[in-house]
Amino acid sequence: MNLTKRRENERKFGNWEDLPNDGRRYHYDLPGRKGWSARYIKEVNSREETILFAQEIYDTDGHLVERHQKFPIDTGHQKIES
Repeated sequence: MNLTKRRENERKFGNWEDLPNDGRRYHYDLPGRKGWSARYIKEVNSREETILFAQEIYDTDGHLVERHQKFPIDTGHQKIES
């Protein structure tokens, strides 16, 4: 495990949960215009290497409306049907 990278991720994201494979899922939220918000998600393996990075967009009611996976493959913005 890379403790330096782990501390950096903890400081940068502020929120995380441990995953079953000894990895972590970090996230931070940003308020947007008109009450919407964005959540940035970074998943890492046990060595703190990034395995996923994505952005989620939530509407004013807190419903997920769009997801954009940026890493490992940029999928572009994907609308979420509810």
